[in-house]
Amino acid sequence: MSEEQIKELEIQFEARIARDEKIEPKDWMPEKYRQTHIRQMSQHAHSEIIGMLPEGNWITRAPTLRRKVALLAKVQDEAGHGLYLYSATETLGITRDELLEQLHTGKAKYSSIFNYPAISWADMGTIGWLVDGAAIINQVALCGASYGPYARAMVRICKEESFHQRQGYEILVTLMKGTQEQKDMAQDALNRFWWPSLMMFGPTDAESPHTAQSMKWKLKRKTNDDLRQQFIDQTVPQAELIGLTIPDSDLKWNKEMGHYDFGEIDWDEFWQVVKGHGPCNKERMKVRIAAHENGQWVRDAAMAYAEKQQIPA
Repeated sequence: MSEEQIKELEIQFEARIARDEKIEPKDWMPEKYRQTHIRQMSQHAHSEIIGMLPEGNWITRAPTLRRKVALLAKVQDEAGHGLYLYSATETLGITRDELLEQLHTGKAKYSSIFNYPAISWADMGTIGWLVDGAAIINQVALCGASYGPYARAMVRICKEESFHQRQGYEILVTLMKGTQEQKDMAQDALNRFWWPSLMMFGPTDAESPHTAQSMKWKLKRKTNDDLRQQFIDQTVPQAELIGLTIPDSDLKWNKEMGHYDFGEIDWDEFWQVVKGHGPCNKERMKVRIAAHENGQWVRDAAMAYAEKQQIPA
């Protein structure tokens, strides 16, 4: 293909993006668009899979049968989200094995929030409320992403994440109606997860290497800073409603701006976690790789059955 032909295809592609048309797997797209979306979608898929680990440890310790069933349902949903997203990413010409290899070798990243320990039952509530709440804010915007398979996957995922967020908040509501020990447990969980939750949206717009291009191609509809501000404005009143205190002495309502002002995020901590030096980075990857290797027989059996039944793999 000549340079002139490529240039014409790029012009047509940009025009489709401007018209808010969805780009589908068989459509022509710039290689950078494809690679950028592989990075973004696979990181999302990896986050869903790794995100199962801290919650999975609490299934056997849930305080009631009702809580156990709800947590099981949530973990199952997250596994499904990972499968949707891996499948969508594969439409861009990369295999599932390649995606998992990138995760296991550290080439591909996942959300930094999952490298923090979940040490109490209140953490299950806080993760559901804050982490899934932050995910909803980010993912609702992604329902309008320019790549069709990603946008369509987001519709179902957002509905299920809404259940997860309400489930987490309800756990904290219950604890805040309980004993002083239970209230202290809930506050401690918020203290530990508040700042890492703000980091989930990624670095500031000025420091993000991907935001500008992702906004141009409508892979993202809002910037990191806009999403973070939306999360804070939405979450602070929810905390106040049930008697929790946001661990930020600089937090205050800015009447003129119509938003909350908030304190400085420790970006050094964020980058240390991203680089693999967080509290649970090594543990999470060790458990994930072991689960993958121990499940090889299941994949082999499924492939053998498919071949025997002449089912397309």
